[in-house]
Amino acid sequence: MKKYFIVLLALVSFVLHHNVNAQQTKIWSVEKANAWYQKQGWLVGANFLPSTAINQLEMWQAETFDPATIDKELGWAAAIGMNVMRVYLHDLAWKADAAGFKKRMDQVLKIAAKHRIKIVFTIFDDCWNPDAAIGKQPDPKPGIHNSGWVRSPNKEVHNDSSQWNYLELYVKDVLNNFKNDDRVLMWDLYNEPGNSAYDLTSLPLLKKVFEWAWAVRPSQPLTCATWYNNKELNEYQLSHSDVISIHNYNDATNLEKELQEKLKLGRPVICSEYMARTRNSKFQTHLPVFKKYNVGAINWGLVAGKSNTIYQWDTPMPDGSEPKLWFHDVFRKDGSAYDPKEIEVIKTFTGKK
Repeated sequence: MKKYFIVLLALVSFVLHHNVNAQQTKIWSVEKANAWYQKQGWLVGANFLPSTAINQLEMWQAETFDPATIDKELGWAAAIGMNVMRVYLHDLAWKADAAGFKKRMDQVLKIAAKHRIKIVFTIFDDCWNPDAAIGKQPDPKPGIHNSGWVRSPNKEVHNDSSQWNYLELYVKDVLNNFKNDDRVLMWDLYNEPGNSAYDLTSLPLLKKVFEWAWAVRPSQPLTCATWYNNKELNEYQLSHSDVISIHNYNDATNLEKELQEKLKLGRPVICSEYMARTRNSKFQTHLPVFKKYNVGAINWGLVAGKSNTIYQWDTPMPDGSEPKLWFHDVFRKDGSAYDPKEIEVIKTFTGKK
């Protein structure tokens, strides 16, 4: 009996040790993450939605997919030295037309590669409107920031794990299709988990999307950006990301402090959202900080359009007039700069000047 117990104990110990090691091998080592980052060069870019789309569905649905505008606007980005764009996907666009959705993803990657821009695809998102639907998307509400942006998945699906089977299929299908594609810089698995008052109810889905991504284990790094002070979510995100990513819309002093803290983790750091002029988050103040610490800098917004992100989050202008100080975005729809001085700063730091 004693011998049997010892053998059983050894077997349990082996299984537990194996499981721990298996999970550890799914996450890149610090050395691998830094070796990958050294090959990328300094990353500067924007969160990208074509100006003709109000949200992710209008970007990706066949009826409103607009490669001509995507090509034109990414050309403006490349001309000022931007080399990365963060682009949101949506589960419903895949659910409605998986083959077509992946084909359009490939088209975006081809266009971006032509301009020497790599793409960070973002899979899930907890922000803004809770109930997306396939089909014609709403018109923008005048003067209201992101009036038509939609969460992915919908609130009903987010809150009901019995409906997550198709989400698993979606994540694995997309990752498997592009897992060795060097036009994809990185996978941002979940934008701002816990937003929209979800808080810790997003943790189960956050854990699942990492599990599903690990089952594929793409050649590109996986990440999920910290964005607010929720200890449990932040600890999970930071300890499970191959590359650390953050959102910071605060002033340069606050940004530098956060970068110093995150760099102590030993992994590369990329800020995948910043630049809100009315909050003193600006190219002139922030690009020097990002460059100093060799941190990737991806601002919110490229071209002012249907998303209405020139308006502040919480300060609508119902008459739709143009704010004196834009909140986000760099270019007008005709390609002219909102602020030519900003363009000169960006070009100076990217070596295009």
